[in-house]
Amino acid sequence: MMNPMNVPISRTPAWQTLTDLAKRPLDIRTLIEETGRVEQLTLGTSLISADLSKQRLDTRVLDALLDLAQEADVSGRALKMAEGTAINETEHRAVLHTALRQPSDRLPAGLRDHLTSERNAMLRIATAIRDGSWQGSTGRAITDVVNIGIGGSDLGPKMACAALREFCDGPRCHFISNVDGAEINTLLTGLDAATTVMIISSKTFTTVETLTNARTMLDWFEQNLVIAKPQGSPHCIGVTNDVEKAKAFGIPESQLLTFIDAIGGRYSVWSSIGLPVAIATGAGGFEAMLAGGAEMDAHFQTAEPAANLPLLMGLIGVWYNNFLGMRSHAVIPYCQRLSLFVDHLQQLDMESNGKSATLSGDFVEWDTGPVVWGQTGTNGQHAFFQLLHQGTQVVPVDFIGLASDPLSSPRHHRILMANMIAQSEALMLGRSSEDPHRHYPGNRPSTTILLDALTPASLGQLLALYEHKVFVQGCVWQVNSFDQWGVELGKQLATSLLEDGQAGHDPSTTALMKKTGLHG
Repeated sequence: MMNPMNVPISRTPAWQTLTDLAKRPLDIRTLIEETGRVEQLTLGTSLISADLSKQRLDTRVLDALLDLAQEADVSGRALKMAEGTAINETEHRAVLHTALRQPSDRLPAGLRDHLTSERNAMLRIATAIRDGSWQGSTGRAITDVVNIGIGGSDLGPKMACAALREFCDGPRCHFISNVDGAEINTLLTGLDAATTVMIISSKTFTTVETLTNARTMLDWFEQNLVIAKPQGSPHCIGVTNDVEKAKAFGIPESQLLTFIDAIGGRYSVWSSIGLPVAIATGAGGFEAMLAGGAEMDAHFQTAEPAANLPLLMGLIGVWYNNFLGMRSHAVIPYCQRLSLFVDHLQQLDMESNGKSATLSGDFVEWDTGPVVWGQTGTNGQHAFFQLLHQGTQVVPVDFIGLASDPLSSPRHHRILMANMIAQSEALMLGRSSEDPHRHYPGNRPSTTILLDALTPASLGQLLALYEHKVFVQGCVWQVNSFDQWGVELGKQLATSLLEDGQAGHDPSTTALMKKTGLHG
């Protein structure tokens, strides 16, 4: 039975069944020997394969989790998203990042045309910068692009450019997000203003960090090129949802790219925010990433529940978070080019589902988003794997590796993959010892995700996989995965500290203001 949204998920039959099932001891070392388990729990698409067999669950748990997904109406909510229904209830907006990859026939034709037009405008600018027809004020071609944004306007494109460096044959792309002035000042010392373009990426064109960094770079252009109002020159491009604010900032409309407000920041790499990716990899690379994401969308929408990779990954995370008390999740890519993937995933997951209010406006009665963290292997093995293997907290792990890597060499790649596979086996098997210092408890769960190779298409599939996983969990937890009210209070108080003086603040805050020279 589908669960109406006004019924707390914790009061559904499937939730109660899972509560009872969680009381039984389950040992992965025994489960892994079951005939057909590995084959049944190895799922994927054309470019990704995921082995879920080393999870602490049996068929009874899996069946109950699938019942929970039905009671949470995951498939129905996914259909509403594809149709453009305003499932972002608190902001009264549709959620259309999947439509950026492949506009659904269920969407109004005018909206499909608008999304396509936005994409084509972005690709035209990217192509012009790549082929040299977009020139600086002195008539020279562009060699460097500086993307200034923060959060989703930075993490997604920065991660994609780092991951796809093999395919980055365009101008060099740099990323500035932190308002720490040392970062932008250091970067600018190594650039030639005459061959540099700044992209100001801001959905609202009001973000303090972004506009502060942008003004610093505009001063740099003005001083080095001796031009007034460089935001009106070919050295400045704006990407925003608020065209009027960007124009008021001084950017000509011909140098503005847009994306609609139904695209959340952490989902915006697929939109005009992905301009640096298109500049670095070319239109073909960007479109291949979109196609990869669209294939994962199709898998999520059409695969049978028991063979649906993002659905199962999301449900398994609910099993650990809500029934087995495992409220931390580690993601370990065994590919250095994916080093920023964890940064992107932290925002995607924790900003989406780090919520304490349900869609019906009540406070939740259950745990929601886990703490997501990680680092690339093998570096992580020499940092925090001690806790993973012998710590008192059990942390489920996602290992991500490449079946082949043409940028590496056979010797290096064999060692890297041997380490990844060994770690998943060691977490599961453990090793008994009468010496507590040398005892490994084992029975610790992990998923191993293999990409055929790291390409724009496979990266698109990987990103979409985790987006849908987060979506599934938000549905089960009955939260709005597409707002982020929690980030607003700190911004408001920062403005207050800068503008209002010491009055009205607590003694600790007042003392810190004095020590840092904010006031007095």
